[in-house]
Amino acid sequence: MEHAASLGTVLREWGRIGVIGFGGPPAHIALLRRLCVDDRGWLDGGEFEDAIAACNLLPGPASTELAIFCAWRVRGRLGAVVGGLAFIVPGLIIILVLAALFLAGAPPLWVRGLGAGAGAAVAAVAVQAAWSLLVPSWKRASAREPVRASRLRWAGYLLAGGAASATIGPWLVLVLLGCGGFELALRARRWPASVTVIAPLFPAALGGGILASVAWVAFKVGALSFGGGFVIIPLMQADAVGHHWMTNAQFLNAVALGQITPGPVVQTVAAVGYAAAGLPGGLLASAVAFSPSFAFVLGGGRYFARLRDNRYAQSFLDGAGPAAIGAILGAAVLLARALTVPWQFAVLAGAAVVLLGLRRGVVLTLLGAAGVGLVIALAGGPLPR
Repeated sequence: MEHAASLGTVLREWGRIGVIGFGGPPAHIALLRRLCVDDRGWLDGGEFEDAIAACNLLPGPASTELAIFCAWRVRGRLGAVVGGLAFIVPGLIIILVLAALFLAGAPPLWVRGLGAGAGAAVAAVAVQAAWSLLVPSWKRASAREPVRASRLRWAGYLLAGGAASATIGPWLVLVLLGCGGFELALRARRWPASVTVIAPLFPAALGGGILASVAWVAFKVGALSFGGGFVIIPLMQADAVGHHWMTNAQFLNAVALGQITPGPVVQTVAAVGYAAAGLPGGLLASAVAFSPSFAFVLGGGRYFARLRDNRYAQSFLDGAGPAAIGAILGAAVLLARALTVPWQFAVLAGAAVVLLGLRRGVVLTLLGAAGVGLVIALAGGPLPR
């Protein structure tokens, strides 16, 4: 089989995107489109759009799956592995270094100030992420017949996800699967086999030591999450804080680190793993979280064009998608409640204005919030414990 690019080219180009890919999935998609469609012509526009749609139908980090798929298309299975790792590893290294700095037992004053400022803005980032998904999801529900029933179910899924996120965070995944399965069963007139296949996996969460618990959290993030990067927050927060791996303030720092570092936002799970079990925990969490993405592409990449029009996949996402959006909004409430110092609420309000009113970027907003926290810390202001 003749390949469109050499392994060296894949390593260099996907590594470059992994280094400069600040801004989350929109930035990653734009960079991959420019490379694979506009500049090199390795994929045509239609195939690239099909791949985006297929990756959005799959659980896990969609932009990572897209990066792996594009590498698979230009250099086969080995290219997919090399390209995927080149995309993931730069951000992983950066976030583990930052986690060692920000999650230390007694971090310097300036580090605590930066973390407190950036962490204060995270809830606003979550709301912005949910809002960006909310309108398209509502329009899809409004396009289905009968419209009234579809809208009512959509609202029910949204509320279910929000309530689950705020109350039963570690088991939110059951609600996402349940909403998706209910919508699929309603349209297919039968219960989908996928729910019964996935259900036996859940007892794995009940045993094992710290590394087993870290692996379970990462598995939920990588294989069972729908709706974009922020739906991972409620899947992680209850475990990270409940197991005393992190304080609420440290968890806010971890979420902020996942947003301001390049590459996949899901790298946040590496910071959680690091807090639980040091470097081995961080590496294990990342490996478990991203392994499903490689499996989906290597095992099913040739079916991506068909997946876009698959009515069963679409039906499942029509249920799981609104629930995931609700979960992100529920996570925003939890993140806001984790704030403990009055000035942090002012930073949160300012971040909301910048993100939702002025429509500025997430990375610059978080860096600005971190700067405010640094100034307050150096001026002797109160900091969260």
